[in-house]
Amino acid sequence: MRDRPSADIWRRTRHRRRGLVIAVLLIMVIGSVLAVDAIRRHIEGEADLVGDRTFYRVPHPLPPGAPGSIVRVEGIDSAPLGSSAWRVIYRTRDLAGSDVAASAVVIVPDAPAPVDGRPVIAWGHPTTGAATQCAPSLDVDPFQLIEGLHEFLLEGYAVVAADYPGLGVPAASSYLLGIPEANSVLDAVRAAHAIDAARIGTDVILWGHSQGGQAVLFAAERADEYAPELTVRGVAVAAPAADLTELMSDDIVNVSGVTIASYAIPAYEDAYSERYDAGELAAILTPGGASATPQMAEMCLLSQNEEIHAIADPLIGRYVTGDPATTEPWKTLLHENSAGSSPIRVPVFVGQGLADELVKPSATDDYVALLCAQDTRVSFHRYSGVNHGLAAYASLPDMLVWLAAVSAGDPPASTCR
Repeated sequence: MRDRPSADIWRRTRHRRRGLVIAVLLIMVIGSVLAVDAIRRHIEGEADLVGDRTFYRVPHPLPPGAPGSIVRVEGIDSAPLGSSAWRVIYRTRDLAGSDVAASAVVIVPDAPAPVDGRPVIAWGHPTTGAATQCAPSLDVDPFQLIEGLHEFLLEGYAVVAADYPGLGVPAASSYLLGIPEANSVLDAVRAAHAIDAARIGTDVILWGHSQGGQAVLFAAERADEYAPELTVRGVAVAAPAADLTELMSDDIVNVSGVTIASYAIPAYEDAYSERYDAGELAAILTPGGASATPQMAEMCLLSQNEEIHAIADPLIGRYVTGDPATTEPWKTLLHENSAGSSPIRVPVFVGQGLADELVKPSATDDYVALLCAQDTRVSFHRYSGVNHGLAAYASLPDMLVWLAAVSAGDPPASTCR
């Protein structure tokens, strides 16, 4: 009788060890599969890029067509395991309402689609740059910046990731211009509908990080008017560039602000050329800033960060003649391109890192206060110790819970008081 407890303990310990061994083996197998998949995607991605140079060249002028209509589409061999993917070039509208071509990536799970089509996550990516070559879809791995991609595919969602006009397909930059960014996000979903094998439905969740937060918030504000055939169920953002006046005022004193401004100023000069003389907008720059801006505007944030710092660091405090957020005509233009001019009538998820030094927590607090004042249903989450780059990943667990509830038609109670 005295030996029985020891035997039971030994058996339980043996079972736990066996379970631990199985778990470790599963992790090793999954890790090996993911590693092999990463190698495969890199090799196939390199092969994909060989043909991309011609794929992204479109006729000029662009043949007429409706917004969201496809100009060109091709499959992507390096799609993640268990999915199919395509690059697509489609028509969208710029700030003036003119037709322009834009590029996007569409990814769907290999599982059978629902009868009414797959629901869509329309992804708005954070800043990669403002030059044509900085498009996420041009990367060897065009999927790596889509935060939450694997989780969304496992849940049966299609994912549509727009580059924004000026990225991928040569065109004028749309950097931090809310309307053309939003148009391109919505039109990318329209274009995905025309890919028969993708089996896309009309239900859409908008999801964006940083610059992509601005893009999808504008898309949420404009969807009913611009793309009424789409049913936007909700919009989720992480560290969104929602209020450009606060963003620019907070950041113009550091290297991030100099970089952001170097991307935005040429884009705004082109977009508002009929409204303002070039000199009116360029007057905000010091002589050193005016000299450096064209070079910085051609650099991609993720691949040329050191080169950007080498130019921007000496200009900190000497890039602009005053705060653009309080200097006309920039004050007006930044306000026009800030989210919140129209109420959002679908549930909104907001995630914000409290260690974010780019989109300051106070700026997001102010935007959430505006949403609450407009009677928007908001789920607001703050994350201690999380910086700007990790805001979307930190938000994902809560965002996925919110997503399931919104998709089921039972969104969480608002955190607005």
